[in-house]
Amino acid sequence: MILMTIYLPEVVMKLLNNVASELNMQPEEIVSELILEKFSGDPNKKIEMYLELYKKYMEDADKLIKQGDFLQASEKIWGAAASIVKAVALKKIGKRLASHGELREFVIRVANETKDDEIRLLWKDALSMHTNFYENWAPPEDVVKAFESVKKFAEKLAKYAGIKLK
Repeated sequence: MILMTIYLPEVVMKLLNNVASELNMQPEEIVSELILEKFSGDPNKKIEMYLELYKKYMEDADKLIKQGDFLQASEKIWGAAASIVKAVALKKIGKRLASHGELREFVIRVANETKDDEIRLLWKDALSMHTNFYENWAPPEDVVKAFESVKKFAEKLAKYAGIKLK
């Protein structure tokens, strides 16, 4: 992933952050999707985008855990899990998943198809991190365990879709 700093007018940043919050997305995901939708019809580029976001969020979460910022790490862990689900869904069913319900339904589908109930449990760990970001109830060891759970979750989903994570 190439990192670039883009300066946006305050009015645009406020709007972007509001939209991101409403859609339960990260600002970089919104901007990336808009550009890919407008200028590229290649679904593989969107899959690549979600895989890169998964990796970035996991790297960010790891750094935040090491810094002791477990609240922010929680949201990055959730973002990583959601990103891998979105990548796999695009690869397997050609559909962009937009809501928590769609993400959950797809995860259940994968668990059923693979007959791997651990996928459901790992997903619940990821989902708990999204809740923790808003409620700040999880102790640090739960955040660390969820980080490891999401790694395992991503590996299982990537294998299911025939995607390489590394």
